[in-house]
Amino acid sequence: MKLATETMATVTHVKKSCAVNPLKMSAPIGAALAFMGLDNCMPTLHGSQGCTAFGLVLFVRHFKEAVPMQTTAMNEATTIMGGMDNVEQAILNIHKRANPAIIGIASTGLTETKGDDVDGYLATIRKKHPELDELALVYVSTPDYVGAFQDGWAKAVAKIVKELAEPGQKIAGQVNVLAGSHLTPGDIEEIREIVEAFGLTPIILPDLSGSMDGHVPDNFSPTTLGGTTLADLRSTGASEFTLAIGEHMRDAAQVLQDKCGVPFEVLETLTGLDGNDRLMSLLAEKSGRPAPNKYRRQRSQLVDAMLDAHFYIGGKKIAIGAEPDLLWGIGNLFAGMGAELAAVVTTTQSPLLEKLPAREVLIGDLEDLEDRSQGCDLLVTHSHGRQMAERLNLPFLRMGIPMFDRLGAAHQVTVGYRGTRDLIFEVANMFMAVAHEPAPDDWRQAASDGAACGSCASAAAH
Repeated sequence: MKLATETMATVTHVKKSCAVNPLKMSAPIGAALAFMGLDNCMPTLHGSQGCTAFGLVLFVRHFKEAVPMQTTAMNEATTIMGGMDNVEQAILNIHKRANPAIIGIASTGLTETKGDDVDGYLATIRKKHPELDELALVYVSTPDYVGAFQDGWAKAVAKIVKELAEPGQKIAGQVNVLAGSHLTPGDIEEIREIVEAFGLTPIILPDLSGSMDGHVPDNFSPTTLGGTTLADLRSTGASEFTLAIGEHMRDAAQVLQDKCGVPFEVLETLTGLDGNDRLMSLLAEKSGRPAPNKYRRQRSQLVDAMLDAHFYIGGKKIAIGAEPDLLWGIGNLFAGMGAELAAVVTTTQSPLLEKLPAREVLIGDLEDLEDRSQGCDLLVTHSHGRQMAERLNLPFLRMGIPMFDRLGAAHQVTVGYRGTRDLIFEVANMFMAVAHEPAPDDWRQAASDGAACGSCASAAAH
């Protein structure tokens, strides 16, 4: 399934006074979720309580779990005077009450507009409070008005690597997996199993499969329950190589290479045949082992699924609204199955957008997607598209964050041969369900119509 296109897509940035029915989520939210993939971490937004409250509600609705998240609780006076005292007090309170190994701080539009020097604040706080020496503090600049969800995630991962990775003697068989924001906890678990099947030891960063996978813990913890440990974060600099899953993970992989000399490969997507073939070849090369028979069998199943499903997917018009790396994976899968990407809307710039097999890609909102989805056969976006699907009377495939009107969002798997196969079946079954299936009365009506047409033809002949 080759995904190259003869012409490049036209990327259009929609200019409107405001977003109508927004598609994107902000960069601070993306950074906060990345911090949630670290073990014993407390994600913290440097901004007002409302900023954090909205993000917290979004994550709780999506994951259906308790979510650890704190705020520096800025108000009108502290915003004008500067947030040094709020940052200091927040860190001291979190350290005392939750005792995390890591505090991840992401800025918001409020404090970025003011121009708070948080890096300077943290240096001053460390000098004043030696009791914080063992506490890892990671700050990332993520103003709401710049970029979108995957941009914040990418910045956070790059900053985590820059602050915490340590050069060291290479550990045989240890590999880094930099997981993009488009991967669910279920996706990450699937990738872990694939890497381990080649005898390699993966350090996954961020690892939402440990912290946001919906398990019932033995004990309560005010911080994240599972994820990439601080020890593993420091050890990433001693890995033999890095797999970056998603184009937006390229910068973090480059930072790790520059700092610790760890070479990397970027895999734009693991949804589809080509991306997984490349993953298998790469892991076989690095491990010196052939691909396990399990995955050869799964590949054969995927090819068979593609043959079966292309009768139902081929020729269909698809409307997609998603972050760039998620859009790239599912968009190319649909195009490779013979569907047309008739309406494509995303949230932020990416070098992948021009390569998409579509005539036009809009950086816009769900209103733009709805305007262009007339006559399409399927809508693909997150749960905020549900009313649009109802108005347009379209089958609706929920993908991305937030997905709050269905259970199991964290366990959705669309990567690997198996995940791709199941996604293809799900889509094909949606098309089969909306197609009219003949019933006995239909056959009776058809026979009657045929007889009438035969009579007319006979009369005309006479």
